[in-house]
Amino acid sequence: MRDIKESEWKILRQVHRVALDRFCEKILRELERIGSDRSKSPHQKYLDLWAHLQKRDKEMAKYFDPLKRSNAFLMIASLKHQGYMTEEELARFSPETRETVDVILGVARL
Repeated sequence: MRDIKESEWKILRQVHRVALDRFCEKILRELERIGSDRSKSPHQKYLDLWAHLQKRDKEMAKYFDPLKRSNAFLMIASLKHQGYMTEEELARFSPETRETVDVILGVARL
C-alpha cells in the first residue's frame, strides 16, 4: 500500500480529533443514560458505568489508536465504517485515497 501524502496526513489528523470527540460525546450520553436509571441502586449504576466505560475504552483504542502514517488508510476506513467520519470529511481526501478506502471497506465486507 502506498504512503499517505503529507497534505492528507494533515487532514486525517484534523478529522481524527473531531471523530474522537464524536465518539467521546456518544459515550458520555450513554453514561448519562446509565447513571440516571432510577430503577437501579447507586452501587449497581456504578458497576454498570464502570463496565460500560471499560468496554468503550477498548473500542476507543481499537478505532483511534495508534494514529500513524503506516495505518492511515486503515484508520480512515475504520472511522468511516464506524460512522465517526462524515461523507463531507471523507470528501476532503483525494479520489485515490477514497478509492483505497473503498477497497479496504469492500474487503472488510467479504
